[in-house]
Amino acid sequence: MASSPLLLPLASSRNPNSEFTVRRRRHGALATTASSSSSSSSLSDDHSSKLVTFLGKGGSGKTTSAIFAAQHYAMAGLNTCLVIHSQDPTAEYLLNCKIGTSPVICNNNLSAMLLEPLHLLKKADAELNITQGVLEGVVGEELGVLPGMDSVFTLLALERLVGFLGNVGRRNPRKDKYDIVIYDGISTEEMLRIIGVTSRARLYLKYLRNVAERTDIGRLAGPSLLRLVDEAMSLTGRGSNLNGKMSSEIWDILEHALERGSSAFGEPRKFGCYLVVDPNNPASVSSALRYWGCAIQAGAQVSGAFGTASPHSQVESVEIVKKNLSPLPFALCPYLPTGSLPDWNAIISSNPSEGARDLLSAPASSSNIMEPVKFDSSKKSVTLLMPGFDKSEIKLYQYRGGSELLVEAGDQRRVIHLPPGIQGKVGGAKFADRKLVITMR
Repeated sequence: MASSPLLLPLASSRNPNSEFTVRRRRHGALATTASSSSSSSSLSDDHSSKLVTFLGKGGSGKTTSAIFAAQHYAMAGLNTCLVIHSQDPTAEYLLNCKIGTSPVICNNNLSAMLLEPLHLLKKADAELNITQGVLEGVVGEELGVLPGMDSVFTLLALERLVGFLGNVGRRNPRKDKYDIVIYDGISTEEMLRIIGVTSRARLYLKYLRNVAERTDIGRLAGPSLLRLVDEAMSLTGRGSNLNGKMSSEIWDILEHALERGSSAFGEPRKFGCYLVVDPNNPASVSSALRYWGCAIQAGAQVSGAFGTASPHSQVESVEIVKKNLSPLPFALCPYLPTGSLPDWNAIISSNPSEGARDLLSAPASSSNIMEPVKFDSSKKSVTLLMPGFDKSEIKLYQYRGGSELLVEAGDQRRVIHLPPGIQGKVGGAKFADRKLVITMR
């Protein structure tokens, strides 16, 4: 699948003698994992809300930050829904509100709900009776047996609230139209998988389409599976957008929907992603840097970082965190004392909350959001932002005649489409200041 590795000298401010491994791949391998930024313009503001989430090490304050953000947006007059994907009762306590699987109004402009990814698929199956009741016996925790399926179903459940995938399967406007949907996931690793799942799903879709169109069992089962997916994505409508279409058209519709979803995660107007750190915990800061790089590899941009304040917070620790995460904008979320229910009106309006409020309200086009990829035609170079990674963890592959680069870092892959003026063979690469600079020849 790949030719023999080609070792290229790597210039580095730390070790000029180190090397990157560049491998060339033939046409077709992993090509469909790339997202298309050009499709982001096709996302309709009338049908999509903004999704906001938080990444950080366990115990760093992600749930508290999510609730703070939800209260901030609600008090700013935006219709907000806080989506919890955990059995942890912390959110119920901080909101003083019992949360169920349907949106529950907690206060003005703020609803909250517990996410059950399998719920929509089970309702669709009950309508179509494809599995004849077998799916009803499956619980959400058991989705982990099938790699990636828990992320796929979570994304589909969020899609019902956010509308990333556009008009496919959307037969009626949502009854509950939210300006902001805040997702507090099970873990940061799971959220990263959700961010990247649309790109990976496009690859799987290609394989499934081949099976469905070229095998007898695929031609037999394919239409029913497509009906199940369509019903799960738009259960409450009055007639499928997919009815009466040829199988090839249906596959194309799903492909374009996944492309729109993939592009949305890279569009700050549609997706707000923030790091959360405990300034007093060096491991939390290191994890945040890594998650920053992982989010970029998954196809998202990080808009800023929050520190969780505590009675023991030290100015020196906060300044070190700001420096480590620079140039990301940074703000402290106020400390929430234990032992009594928080007064959110007082917390949000207090002076210590001003920096956090400003960060959440910063325009998506802020210059502080660093571009993950920069092309320089004059130098025939590509600069990739890769915080949190060491040069030894990064691998480059080339294929499609030098028109694309595949970047591996950690356990993630990212495809970079090269503009015509930069296409060619890799001539060299250097890693410095969290950036990988690749020179083409």
